[in-house]
Amino acid sequence: MTGQQVRRQLEAYLNRYKRLDRVLILPPDITRSNSYAGPIVRMLCELLSQAKIDIMPALGTHTPMSNQELDRMYPGVPHEWFCVHDWRNDVIRVGEVPGAFVEEVSGGWMDTPIPMEVNRRLLDPGYDLILSVGQVVPHEVVGMSNYNKNVFVGCGGAGTIHQSHFLGALYGMERMMGRDLTPVHRVFDYAEEHFIQGLPLAYILTVTAPNNDGISLRSLAVGRDRAMFSDSIRVSQRYNINFLEQPLKKVVVYLDPEEFRTTWLGNKAVYRTRMAIADEGNLLILAPGVTRFGEDLENDAVIRKYGYCGRKTALRLARTDRVLSENLSVAAHLVHGSSDGRFTITYAPGALTRAEIEGVGYQYADLAQMMQQYDIRRMKPGSNLIDGEEVYYIANPALGLWADRSKFLNQADIQVR
Repeated sequence: MTGQQVRRQLEAYLNRYKRLDRVLILPPDITRSNSYAGPIVRMLCELLSQAKIDIMPALGTHTPMSNQELDRMYPGVPHEWFCVHDWRNDVIRVGEVPGAFVEEVSGGWMDTPIPMEVNRRLLDPGYDLILSVGQVVPHEVVGMSNYNKNVFVGCGGAGTIHQSHFLGALYGMERMMGRDLTPVHRVFDYAEEHFIQGLPLAYILTVTAPNNDGISLRSLAVGRDRAMFSDSIRVSQRYNINFLEQPLKKVVVYLDPEEFRTTWLGNKAVYRTRMAIADEGNLLILAPGVTRFGEDLENDAVIRKYGYCGRKTALRLARTDRVLSENLSVAAHLVHGSSDGRFTITYAPGALTRAEIEGVGYQYADLAQMMQQYDIRRMKPGSNLIDGEEVYYIANPALGLWADRSKFLNQADIQVR
């Protein structure tokens, strides 16, 4: 799609409203810079020039955007228009998804009620329109990102984030990534139907994919109908799922230092490749920007305490250990970030020491040596031969999902190239 086509589609939707005096926009943060949200937000600011605009990036648990990041992703948009979502302190509970429903959709894996919280700004009756902007792409917690995840996680509170992440970890990310109507999706759909139908909310959904010139916009959907999310998922399945005919022995993933500064985010290198890597294979993560584990100091401390200990241990501790039971999203993260001994995970970080990396259960490699051996300027996405070694290179793990076709369960519902 061209920029002109995008602008016309946005303008046609906004023309449905006779008057818009105050608008809240919920775009992604810098970790989703390839979402095409930057141009969309700038277009919205121009099209809504007569309205008072507030912009609250859907951070979830992520670190607030710096002024430099705002200028990179949303150039020209005044900094004073932006506000920060605080997932621990600035939310209001709007309802609770019953335990019986959670048990039903999870097939018995979880029967705990899930509180649903959103940032208090969304409940401000002064807003005529709330626009949630984001990218549909395979995701480890919910299956496919965006739609109401952008509200209940991106702008949600600790209770919602902890419980929904733990539900996904219990059910198993391999059973969810790349799919619609997962248990976590169904919980969010329940909450949307029962708790926030009265909000003046609309979704702007993008699907992007790499091309020879960078990133191209493959589809754009605007509205609130759940069917448009499913349609966007089908487009993303086509462009963002990369099926491989045999498992990979060596995968090298590069993490852009402008986007990935923690293993909390950088472990997309693990999540999105785990179904592609062979047993006893190797994953090397080139992470020049990674300086810590968690996005905040509290989560960082919990990760350092327990390490990426694997599914069985993390789930047991989440039920028996007070620290993890009060930080279930971290417990889920520890599950997601482990290979459970199936393949090795080696980090070459920009600042973390060997002792720190090995202390959480990963192998350590020197970044300078690895960047020299695996020169990202010369490798192409996909298969490469480096000094006689076959290496599969991924330049940005956030852009998709890679899977050995034979290990990807129930492919009938996946539409791919």
